[in-house]
Amino acid sequence: MKKLGTEGSQSPRPADSAEPGQPPPARLRLGSALAFAGFAVSVVAGLFHADSASANDHPATFAEYARSGIWTAVHLGQFAGMALLVAGLLVLLMMLKAPEGPIAWAARFGAVAAVTALALYAALQAVDGVALKQAVDAWAAAAEPEKAARFATAEGVRWLEWGMRSYQSYVLGAALVLTGAVVVGAGGTARLAGYPMAVSGLAYLAQGWIIGSEGFSAANTIPTLAGIALILVWSVWLLVVAWPKRAPSLGRTPR
Repeated sequence: MKKLGTEGSQSPRPADSAEPGQPPPARLRLGSALAFAGFAVSVVAGLFHADSASANDHPATFAEYARSGIWTAVHLGQFAGMALLVAGLLVLLMMLKAPEGPIAWAARFGAVAAVTALALYAALQAVDGVALKQAVDAWAAAAEPEKAARFATAEGVRWLEWGMRSYQSYVLGAALVLTGAVVVGAGGTARLAGYPMAVSGLAYLAQGWIIGSEGFSAANTIPTLAGIALILVWSVWLLVVAWPKRAPSLGRTPR
């Protein structure tokens, strides 16, 4: 005799468990939380960043940087924000059930690009947050006969910053485009976040070109704001789909 309730019925699936073949919801929550935290930390740190009317007006900009007493701390905060964002991308790339073929390769290259972007950003913040601060402080404190030489040194560091920021934007943009393609290709509820994620990558690619050719000019305003807004959109969307009572579909369910 069959025991009542042992066959012909299924026990309810826990709300926090994944569908067969899909990633655990906890990982989606971790990836989305890290990405959003990175966005938030970067924005907050940026609010304390000393900015003049025109970043390409070096005498005015350097004087303002020299007056800043929290310059190095602000850039450390910005690095922490980028580290959190990249960690979120890596978690997403590792957990997504991307189909084999081009999407799987996009996930691999996206992970490499994300790690490279963080390494470049660390070097960038060392140049901007430490070397440039020391150079502008030395210029501001120099006696008049030495000011021209000190200013030339500070400008050289600034141009090095342009180059590093340009290529870091290229690599970060590539990481976001590739991760967006993987999110879309993996299917499920979260795929909608992949589209603004990829477009945010395009905004960073545009930033890389503008900074490399014109420095921190006004032409970079729209790509910068677009990149920030789009990161907010896709990170919030991932947060929304990561915390329903039932886990969202994020990977392809095997037939």
